[in-house]
Amino acid sequence: MVPLGGGDVADAYRVMLADSTTVFAKTKAGAPRGFFITEAAGLTWLSEVDAVAVPVVLAVADDPAVLVQEWIEPGHPHGSTEAEFGRSLAALHKAGAPSFGREDRRSTGSRGLPNEPSTTWAEFYTTQRLLPLARLAADSHALPEPTINQLESVAVRCRDFCGPEEPVARLHGDLWAGNRIIGSGGVSWIIDPAAFGGHREFDLSMMRLFGGFGADCFAAYDEVAPLADGWADRVPFHQLAPLIVHAIKFGGPYVAATQQALGTLV
Repeated sequence: MVPLGGGDVADAYRVMLADSTTVFAKTKAGAPRGFFITEAAGLTWLSEVDAVAVPVVLAVADDPAVLVQEWIEPGHPHGSTEAEFGRSLAALHKAGAPSFGREDRRSTGSRGLPNEPSTTWAEFYTTQRLLPLARLAADSHALPEPTINQLESVAVRCRDFCGPEEPVARLHGDLWAGNRIIGSGGVSWIIDPAAFGGHREFDLSMMRLFGGFGADCFAAYDEVAPLADGWADRVPFHQLAPLIVHAIKFGGPYVAATQQALGTLV
């Protein structure tokens, strides 16, 4: 069993089984009940579409808290890796979901954000993301009071920032570059989801927040599933939730980044 780095939530390992099969396993001391079961359900839900490569869940349990999945052999990108991922992600999003949120109502992410089913993106983003995060940020003193007030003001006016209504998309939910692995053959795999039904611009805005995805990826996505007019103006709005999560967890520059995003909206 070989420890792996790169995670701030769980302890990860490369494990060789008795039959010489290599698997990926992760554990978390003191994990709340259902922690990895929720992630496993998200992986399975994303894999149902057969659009983006998703590792197979081999085992999952609460006691001890553990998730075991197939090992992804690292590889290198080739000339069309980014475009292929953009097209695959568009197909994943197009697969849709029964509603905004999750049918199983399981909370996701390190802050345990709610995912109650909602009928519109504005309703979901207001009640399941912005307002809960405003409360968490206030309780932890992660953001100053004027910033919390601005956040609550944006939440109240959420419908003004959402753009045209769209069908529910099947989202990864935490799609930064660290949750994409380039495997053998230059194939993109997605891992560590906080999956839910949402607005596709949420995933795409998260991808732009920390970088790591090439221009060919976004261009290929737009060829398959063009975004509605004004999408670029909505990026800071959809980046608010992950920015606040990072401000709560890490403080520092993420507080200023949250304030900057809010400044484009109020």
